[in-house]
Amino acid sequence: MDLDSLRAASPGIVVDTTDEALEAARADKSGHRATGRPIAVVRATEVEHVQAAMRWASEHGVPVVPRGAGTGLAGGANTGEGELSIDVSGMRRILEVSAADQLAVVEPGILNADLNAALEEHGMWWAPDPASRAISTVGGNIATNAGGLLCAKYGVTREAVLALGVVLASGERIDVGHRTVKGVTGLDLAALMIGSEGTLGIIVEATLRLRPAVPGGVWTIGAFFDDEVAAAAACAAITAAHIRPAIMELVGTVSVRMLSAYTGRPMQGAFVLLQLDDVGAEAIARDALAIVEAHGGDAELTDDVERSAMLVEVRRQVHFALDSFGTVLVEDVSVPRTRMPEMFALCADVADRYGVTVATSAHAGDGNLHPTFVFDEDEPTDAVWAAADEIFQGALAMGGTLTGEHGVGVLKRRWLGLELGDTQLRLQREIKAVFDPAGILNPGKVFEG
Repeated sequence: MDLDSLRAASPGIVVDTTDEALEAARADKSGHRATGRPIAVVRATEVEHVQAAMRWASEHGVPVVPRGAGTGLAGGANTGEGELSIDVSGMRRILEVSAADQLAVVEPGILNADLNAALEEHGMWWAPDPASRAISTVGGNIATNAGGLLCAKYGVTREAVLALGVVLASGERIDVGHRTVKGVTGLDLAALMIGSEGTLGIIVEATLRLRPAVPGGVWTIGAFFDDEVAAAAACAAITAAHIRPAIMELVGTVSVRMLSAYTGRPMQGAFVLLQLDDVGAEAIARDALAIVEAHGGDAELTDDVERSAMLVEVRRQVHFALDSFGTVLVEDVSVPRTRMPEMFALCADVADRYGVTVATSAHAGDGNLHPTFVFDEDEPTDAVWAAADEIFQGALAMGGTLTGEHGVGVLKRRWLGLELGDTQLRLQREIKAVFDPAGILNPGKVFEG
């Protein structure tokens, strides 16, 4: 492959072919690795670098995989043999902040946490809050329509994006969406791009909807229950009482046991984390506390900043704890919130019957569960996939979905038709073909074949 012409395609473009770069581009945090190495990694720092690389790839028929920080959990950014990785993590600038219009314009490579640190001086923040916020990029959040701890109250990434700059397969840039709060001109192509996992175009700019800093105090509840079913029932009761916490998380007993070993702090049972903010939070928190205790929770309530941070950190450390025990496959089903106790019970039953380790946690405020398989092998075993299949089928039977926030990538594509059905799957393939007629944008991701 003529990489010299790629290096000459745009001033300042970096085409990295080192062993380290090619190996890193093969994998994300899903535990899945592409077979073979990509031909190169383009390290873009300007929009023109992305456009030039796409024009070159289109001319030469080279498949392209967009990549940010590589923190995804579905294999969506993994780049294999014969493919070109376009890494936009070097595009980190904040182009504009308007507190008056409550928006910011940013490049895709800025880290979620870094953006919010910069917004503090403006009295604003960007609501999407994935557990990986310290290491995940805004562009990656948008490409997967990421969720997180604050989704139950503040919504997923889709609700926090106004407009996007996108480079198409041809190298042409289009700008979709609106800078205004309202805008219904034509089809909503910005919404289509959000969650498209790099299969329709490469995000190179984002206009984000900001929120003013939340007034009032923050009250946090940490509670331990005997088991996940009781904990999930408490969370469902809080939702039924029309209490809307900023954070409502549930860590199952297996996860708590591993977390205790990882941190060296004695913990047992299932853990529920609640955080309530805004004016009047204390009174609402005390109502939530009463529900938690009525369901058997051993709970504490605090507004101390350091103690609250420590309780939240219990939840944020779960993935790192599980990862310390072996290879992890982090799954991502969502069910109606009233079905969460049933879904936790199913995960435990499946783990027992297949003889596999399943450590389940959940964004309990919105019914998004993460049944996480932990195993010694480098790749999931047949038993792991068989257990996962039963969990997926169970979630769908409960009126749920295969993925709440991680995306389809390569890990979920074989089950996509079960949820979408033949007609919708065909329509989605046809939409991709309109944006990417040669099929060079992230091939093999989301859609099989």
